[in-house]
Amino acid sequence: MTTTLSIGIPAAFAKDKPIKVAAIYTVPVEQQWVSRINKALKAAEARGDIAYTFSENVANTDYERVMREYAEQGMDLVVGEAFAVERAARKVAAEYPDTAFLMGSSFGAAKPNFSVFDNWIHEPSYLTGIIAGATTKSNVIGMVGGYAIPEVNRLMNAFMEGALSVNPDVKFLVTFINSWYDPPKAKESAFAMIEKGADVLYAERFGVSDAAKEKGILAIGNVIDTAGDYPGTILSSALWHMEPTIDKAIAAVLADDFEPADYGPYSFMSYGGGSFVVDEALAPAESVATAKEKEQEILDGLFRVNVNDSEPKSTM
Repeated sequence: MTTTLSIGIPAAFAKDKPIKVAAIYTVPVEQQWVSRINKALKAAEARGDIAYTFSENVANTDYERVMREYAEQGMDLVVGEAFAVERAARKVAAEYPDTAFLMGSSFGAAKPNFSVFDNWIHEPSYLTGIIAGATTKSNVIGMVGGYAIPEVNRLMNAFMEGALSVNPDVKFLVTFINSWYDPPKAKESAFAMIEKGADVLYAERFGVSDAAKEKGILAIGNVIDTAGDYPGTILSSALWHMEPTIDKAIAAVLADDFEPADYGPYSFMSYGGGSFVVDEALAPAESVATAKEKEQEILDGLFRVNVNDSEPKSTM
């Protein structure tokens, strides 16, 4: 039975639980970025808020078709990633005004029903940079990214700024593998950086931490915490929590109050959308104290991490 929601929406206009939600992923659901979305949707499903289904490994050329199929099936909310299919995704959404769309995007929301999100974890990335900059002994940090797009660039730039804030002598080796999921390629790129002196690796992609583990050096995690898989290797990680974003969108759909909006801020640390963890057994105690002090300043609104979307470059 439909009840009145706490935000004051009359029961007559609210939807019954569970609403139908579909997600469309261009990579395996295990891939770190997608896994965080899937985790948040699974949690909403476990609460009984949604009935959830998803498609993974959807090619860009098929994305429009899959979006349309889910809309035709009467989904209340479709979640996905429009980075490589912006025009097609927005075209489909406009054709189904009664379906809510929440898509990862570099661009803005669009009427009547296209909302956007992103993993704005530049803040915890800065904090992991503090840890890395204080820990490196060679003063060379290797960084392997997927694609040089704003969503990746801003995290890497924030990390670099954090490292430089405590160690102005640190240098960076930066490369992009031009793939979202190619662990062997990422691993080979990491090996090349180790040969050039890197003793800490920034693992924006899967495969980098494997190289660090094999060579006995340290790695910085991104989006998910893989310390359990690489004990003694993961120095610190910037974590993304998609729950605040997903829960906000679900509440809007349940209240029949979904409007096109930018959900990006819900990935900020102040909303619980981002956090950082550090293995204090591997990091200098002073760096841990410095990072935690800066973390509190971020949460208190007293420190703002720069957002730099430009492509990061090697400095050696």
